[in-house]
Amino acid sequence: MTLQPDKPMTRYAQLQQTLPQAPKTWLITGCAGFIGSNLLETLLRLGQTVVGLDNFATGFQRNLDAVQREVSAAQWQRFRFIEGDIRVAADCQRATVGVDYVLHQAALGSVPRSLKDPQTTNDVNINGFLNMLVAARDAGVASFVYAASSSTYGDHPGLPKVEHTIGRPLSPYAVTKYVNELYAEVFARCYGFKSIGLRYFNVFGKRQDPDGAYAAVIPKWIAAMIRGEDIFINGDGQTSRDFCYIDNTVQANLLAATAGEESKNEIYNVAVSDITTLNQLFAYLAEALARHGIVYARSPVYRDFRAGDVRHSQADISKAREKLGYAPQFRIADGIAAATPAYVASLVASRP
Repeated sequence: MTLQPDKPMTRYAQLQQTLPQAPKTWLITGCAGFIGSNLLETLLRLGQTVVGLDNFATGFQRNLDAVQREVSAAQWQRFRFIEGDIRVAADCQRATVGVDYVLHQAALGSVPRSLKDPQTTNDVNINGFLNMLVAARDAGVASFVYAASSSTYGDHPGLPKVEHTIGRPLSPYAVTKYVNELYAEVFARCYGFKSIGLRYFNVFGKRQDPDGAYAAVIPKWIAAMIRGEDIFINGDGQTSRDFCYIDNTVQANLLAATAGEESKNEIYNVAVSDITTLNQLFAYLAEALARHGIVYARSPVYRDFRAGDVRHSQADISKAREKLGYAPQFRIADGIAAATPAYVASLVASRP
């Protein structure tokens, strides 16, 4: 059962009604990625014009193809794709021409990736971010929303995580995402260019890549369970996360992009404010697959804790509720139930 909205008509429900009446032009960087492609699908369904920028470093053409199948031909005609790189200033400038709202999702995620190759993570996440800030400022866009990260909380032990209290970064990736916030604040102070940063907490859902060395835990585990492979848990399984279904994240982005000036130049947590341990997650996924006739009978394999990982993570989302009207509709069980059919459909067919 989904979370009930606090009011009969949430701000997001109102926005879904009003956006089609006054279409805008949106830029999504990283549009071929997991989050970017879900934003693209939602905006096209709402009758918006969308420009997408991606270099396919971590995104996939198949995600864009999937969106094209999900929307109407008329809606798809409102999408223009630019193959380019945020590390190239000219690409950023080209993408922001005539744009009202920017949703900056392009980045190199993953703590392990950043530990292995901090230079590339820095180049994409900091230099690329700065290129986008400059381009958006110079283009005079109405709003700039960027993907921040819960990794910014670092080693601060307090729970739930509150936006104004952070610790020391635990990985190069966390450093880059914190620097994004610093640059955003400086641009507000020095140029009057206000933005909004959304600290994502473990987003999951359809089109999230289950393969590759840096796959997120939920699609990776679902794929392994469907294939009958071992599930590896780093540590004792009591590490916890605040898992956030993709539809909640899409909601937060659209609310932030259309927020008033009084809500800008701020950071907001995007999560549900739940705590789920890895052991609990394992059980949830096994139960969800069982409902689709896939029985996973193996026990998880425990191994050493992973370097750079935060032990516990839970968000305080009261600020986003109050200032953006954010009202998450999916808790983890709801999100897993909604996402599982897509994973089953794509992965069972490829099972040997």
